[in-house]
Amino acid sequence: MALKKSDLYSSLWRSCDELRGGMDASQYKDYILTLLFVKYVTDKAKSDPDSLIDVPVGGSFDDMVALKGHKEIGDRINKIIGKLAEANGLEKVIDLADFNDEEKLGKGKEMQDRLSKLVTIFAGLDFRGSRAEGDDLLGDAYEYLMRHFATDSGKSKGQFYTPAEVSRVLAKVVGIGAGTRQDHTVYDPTCGSGSLLLKVADEAPRGLTIYGQEKDNATWALAQMNMILHGYEDRDIRKGDTITSPQFTQSARLQTFDFAVANPPFSIKSWSNGLENDYGRFEFGRPPEKNGDYAFLLHILKSLKSKGKAAVILPHGVLFRGHAEANIRKELLRRGYIKGIIGLPANLFYGTGIPACIIILDKENAQARTGAFMIDASKGFMKDGNKNRLRSQDIHKIVDVFNKQTAIERYSRMVPLHEIADPKNDYNLNIPRYIDSSEPEDIQDLHAHLHGGIPDHDLDTLNGYWEAFPSLRATLFKPRRPGYSDLAVGLAEVQQAILDSDEFQKFAMDVRGQVDDWFAVHRPVLQALNPDTVPKDLIAGISDDLLARFKNTPLVDEYDVYEQLMTYWHGVMHDDVFLVMNDGWCEAAKPRKTIEDKERKLSETPDLVIGSGRSATKYKMDLIPPALVVARYFADEQTKVDALHAAADKASRAVEEYIEEHAAEDSLLAEAMDDGKISKPLATTRLKVARHEGADAEELKALQHLIKLYNGEAVAKRTAKEAQAALDLATLKKYGDLTEPEIKQLVLDDKWRTTVTSRVASEAEWLTRALVSRIQQLGERYAETVGSLDIALEMLGAKVVGCLANMGIES
Repeated sequence: MALKKSDLYSSLWRSCDELRGGMDASQYKDYILTLLFVKYVTDKAKSDPDSLIDVPVGGSFDDMVALKGHKEIGDRINKIIGKLAEANGLEKVIDLADFNDEEKLGKGKEMQDRLSKLVTIFAGLDFRGSRAEGDDLLGDAYEYLMRHFATDSGKSKGQFYTPAEVSRVLAKVVGIGAGTRQDHTVYDPTCGSGSLLLKVADEAPRGLTIYGQEKDNATWALAQMNMILHGYEDRDIRKGDTITSPQFTQSARLQTFDFAVANPPFSIKSWSNGLENDYGRFEFGRPPEKNGDYAFLLHILKSLKSKGKAAVILPHGVLFRGHAEANIRKELLRRGYIKGIIGLPANLFYGTGIPACIIILDKENAQARTGAFMIDASKGFMKDGNKNRLRSQDIHKIVDVFNKQTAIERYSRMVPLHEIADPKNDYNLNIPRYIDSSEPEDIQDLHAHLHGGIPDHDLDTLNGYWEAFPSLRATLFKPRRPGYSDLAVGLAEVQQAILDSDEFQKFAMDVRGQVDDWFAVHRPVLQALNPDTVPKDLIAGISDDLLARFKNTPLVDEYDVYEQLMTYWHGVMHDDVFLVMNDGWCEAAKPRKTIEDKERKLSETPDLVIGSGRSATKYKMDLIPPALVVARYFADEQTKVDALHAAADKASRAVEEYIEEHAAEDSLLAEAMDDGKISKPLATTRLKVARHEGADAEELKALQHLIKLYNGEAVAKRTAKEAQAALDLATLKKYGDLTEPEIKQLVLDDKWRTTVTSRVASEAEWLTRALVSRIQQLGERYAETVGSLDIALEMLGAKVVGCLANMGIES
């Protein structure tokens, strides 16, 4: 079975569980990622004779597996890793973690068991058949772990991981694309684990020449391993403090690069400790002693070639702080070096919850630049635990808008330099000064409250709907007086009136039709999946086309449609594609027995169970869920089974209702109760006793009826269970009879197309609910005028006076 991302992730995280207790996440990442590296290169060497990593005898993961349960397992693992490091010149890179450290791993049997379990978890993974080099499966797993490590490590360790979503934005806005040559250079002066550099390189079809510097030794080692895992053996990643000891220099000058990206540590106070040579970086002003944000920005600017471009993540404070930073900002703007600014949501980064921004620098044509393009992307994100994350649609929208310099109300605009330089702004770049992203206030209309009617200006704000459904406004509203309207239908009928309108029905059909047309165009490509398919290229092509098709669809936001596809891709489709690529359609569709592995703590939830009890056989259907096979081939049988289940439920309800009616204290069934409960054996036993005692005829009749109901329930349940078992058996057998064309139809049409269509159609349904909700809100808001409320108040007052009078109290 092909290795899926989800399986890999869960295995890696289980391995972390084995290490918890003796160390924190910032330490156990070194152990996990080292084993991940050794396992991967061992498996790849078996399947690829030209593997760039030499796995020597006695230096493989298989040698580690042979040590399970060995008394000296820790020391022996160290020696195995040492051999692998020595054979590839990776000393002080992959051998930093000490697998014989008793403080972290325990003494004697504790270490022996812990490392044996750890090795067992990795032994269950098989990278030989993986397409990691084409799909970056391993890179994604690497980032998955680092995301968790960064979360678990707390604030002090967050610096080694830039969220992949933010990295993708930087990579796409920095100017790298199809025309980028392999000899073009990209530089990250605070490269951490290297994930940001790799995302940037991924945007260049022919690759890039990578340079990076990292201060922390362990994180530098992570970057080295990460580069090797991604095939960048010729990278140049150096150690040291970028500001005080830059490693990329040419005599007394800094080396320059075509592109630079960075997520430097925010507002570092000790940036200048030990600084002797500034390499001309501070010609526009020296940053404050206790805030190094501009030190990194100026370092990057100085490290760019004459046409160089950079994207840097910095805290929002760099946009508006005064004094020395204000002077630097002014000089950068006047020289045209700042091409744009993108405001990001708060709480995206590990180690800080403060909002950050991306500053895009561009030296090319800087003198001719007359403004800075700004985007306020602070509202676009999803919650992910205690952090926020950019969604696929947020990334795409930011990149599209920035690269095309598209102006969107409350989101983006080109801000002229003269506006920034105006004395009222004084080169302050705080985004809300130039883009008001707040939602318009929902203003109450006093005249409508006094005299009734819904203000037409409120209805005018729904113009997108009236343009999409030209006759709907006249259907829902009628004029009351100039500037005000009344509902022409009752509040409760608003939703049905919209759903019944021909225009809405056509709109809903058109949305589904657009998805069907889109899928029909791409079906041949999806049908032709093979081992050479590159999933990330596949989804990029089909998702961009879906987005483009909905660009001019009224009401529907094309990025919302795009997100529906991408969410399904990440959750289901990617694994499906991966299975088909590795196993082929027929093999991938075969049922397999569920994995039950106590040693690896694995217990899969079955999709189908044949038999019962200990003789039950549990199956997993990775590609085609049984429900799809049943729906296509056994629809009639399923209808009959559903009816039998419904009959069984009805029989159970009849028992419950009868007991509820007759099982109260002193009732007909009270003598059969035990501890407030009743069952068929209890009822049967009581019936025998009651007959022997010559009990009341009504009690005997009630007990007999209850037993009859119990018997009917048992028969109904047994009949339903037998029918379900027969259907399950027929379904399992059908998997073995499926032809490749049938499998493709089930996956492509019944699963992928149907799901995507349904998800996109839900966007149209959401729009309808939003319209209904707003109309009902307005209808309720102005339903009662102040006059009608006064009358109601007078009537209530009169009632109170009357009640008081009846009580003999004068008001």
